[in-house]
Amino acid sequence: MRVLIVGAMEGQVGAAARIAVQRGAKVAQADDVAAALVSLRGGQGADLVMIDARFDVAGLIEALTTEHIVAPVVAYGIGSDTRVAVKAIKAGAKEFIPLPPDPDLIAAVLEAVAADRHALVFRDPAMARVVQMAEQVAPSDASVLVTGESGTGKELVARHLHRRSRRSDGPFIAVNCAAIPDGLLESELFGHEKGAFTGAVARRIGKFEEASGGTLLLDEISEMDVRLQAKLLRVIQEREIDRIGGKQPVKVNTRIVATSNRDLRAEVTAGRFREDLLFRLNVITLALPPLRQRPLDIDLLAEHFARKFADANQVPARPLATAARAALRAHSWPGNVRELENTLHRAVLLAVGDEIGPEAVFLDTDGAPLSAGAGAGGASQEAAALAGGGTAGLVGRTVADVERDLIIDTLRHCLGNRTHAATILGISIRTLRNKLRQYADEGVTVPAPGGNESPAVP
Repeated sequence: MRVLIVGAMEGQVGAAARIAVQRGAKVAQADDVAAALVSLRGGQGADLVMIDARFDVAGLIEALTTEHIVAPVVAYGIGSDTRVAVKAIKAGAKEFIPLPPDPDLIAAVLEAVAADRHALVFRDPAMARVVQMAEQVAPSDASVLVTGESGTGKELVARHLHRRSRRSDGPFIAVNCAAIPDGLLESELFGHEKGAFTGAVARRIGKFEEASGGTLLLDEISEMDVRLQAKLLRVIQEREIDRIGGKQPVKVNTRIVATSNRDLRAEVTAGRFREDLLFRLNVITLALPPLRQRPLDIDLLAEHFARKFADANQVPARPLATAARAALRAHSWPGNVRELENTLHRAVLLAVGDEIGPEAVFLDTDGAPLSAGAGAGGASQEAAALAGGGTAGLVGRTVADVERDLIIDTLRHCLGNRTHAATILGISIRTLRNKLRQYADEGVTVPAPGGNESPAVP
C-alpha cells in the first residue's frame, strides 16, 4: 500500500510514518498541497493521502475531485484539538488520526482503505489446479484473463500473479472498470494533457504509465464501453498509449491482467465486447471455481476468518462447532468467499460460550441463523440458550434491530471511529455511513467521533 504524507516528516508524524511502514506501507512525502498534487499527477500514485489538518484539506479534496484523482484522504493533528478534527471531517476527510499516533488506529485505517486481504488460502484440488497454472504463467509477460463469479477471489489471484512475476518489484495498479463512469475511465487509464477538457488543470499520468514496469489489473473489464475497448486493443498491440490531448504516443511496459464475472464469449455474441480484444486478453485464462465447487476450502477458510476476526476484535479465538461446520458446508454460498468472510465476521462477534455454534452464523441472504434452516446439524434455540443465553435474547427481534444494535455498539466500542468500526463489522465505510445516517434520521443516538453521543447525521 502506498501512503503519501502531506506535511513535515518529523516528530510524531515521523512516528506515524514508521508505524505505517511497519504495517507494510510504502511511504512518500510532500511538503504541501501543491507538491502533493504534482506527485499524484506525475504518476507516483497513492492508495491513501494523510494530510496535516492545518493545511487546506478542503482544497486538496476539491482538487482531487476536479482532476478525477481517486485517493482517500485522512487528516492528522494534535489529538486534543477537537475543533481541528471536526473541521477536517467536514472538509471531506474520511477520518482524523490524532497525534501522538496509535498503532492500532493506524493499522485499522490502513486495513480499511487497502482492504489488504491478499493471501491465497486454499486446500481443495479444484483451486489448487488454478493456482498451479497461475504459478506456471506468472513469470511470463503474457496477458491473463481471470474469470469467475463475484467473490471468488479474482483480484487475489491477480495479485498472486504479480508477486510471482519478474515484475514483482514494480507497481501493482488496480482499476475497477465497473466503478468509474465511461467518460472518466479513458482519462484514468491513459492520462491527459493540461487543457484537454474542462477540469484538466494540469497534465495527469494515467494508470498505464503508472503501472509501467509492473502489472495493471483491469477489474471487471466486461463493463468497459466498446469504444474504449478499441483503444485498449491498440495499447496491447503497440505497447503505447495516447494521453487525451497529447500530440505523440507514450511507450509503456505494462503487463495486463483482466477479470470478469461474465461469460465474455456471450458478451461478444451480444455485441457488448470486442472479439479481437478477447483474443488478445485470454492468452491464458484462469477460471476460478465457485466456493460450492471447492468444498474442502470451506472449513479451511472458515477457520482462517474466525482466527483473523477474533484477533481483529480482540476477543477469544473460538473453534467452530461441528454443527456449524456442517451447516457451512451445506450452504450454497452464492456470494462465494466474500459472503463466507462476512458471515464468519458476524459469527465471531455474536458467538457465546466456548465454540462458534450455528446459532451465531447469520446469512446475508435472509438474515436467519444457519441453525434455523436445513443442514444445521440439529441445533436448536434451546441449545443456543444453554450456550450462554446470548442468542436466546435475540428471539422475537427483527434482524434490522439486531443489526442496528450491533453497529451502534461496535461504533461505541471504537469511540466513534467510523473506519475502525467498518473494519470490525466487515462492511465498507460508505455502507456504515449510510446506515448511521438512516439511524440518525430515525432518531437513534449515534456515537460521534471521539466517543461523544450525538443524534446528528454522521
